[in-house]
Amino acid sequence: MSHPAVRLQVQEASPGAFLWTLMETDVDGTPTQVARRAEDAFESYEAALAAGTRALNAQLHPHTEARA
Repeated sequence: MSHPAVRLQVQEASPGAFLWTLMETDVDGTPTQVARRAEDAFESYEAALAAGTRALNAQLHPHTEARA
């Protein structure tokens, strides 16, 4: 199965407010469009990164149930 190239970005939108964004990229790795983004900010970079990683996994494997 082939997936579009996707980049996970985490940015600090304002002090203490971190957002993740999944960006589709072209063959050179340049972001071309937003695939998904956080609806709410996270208090730390690590929390936003973890949430973004879960979103990326869900996007790449939509039929896999989340495991606790």
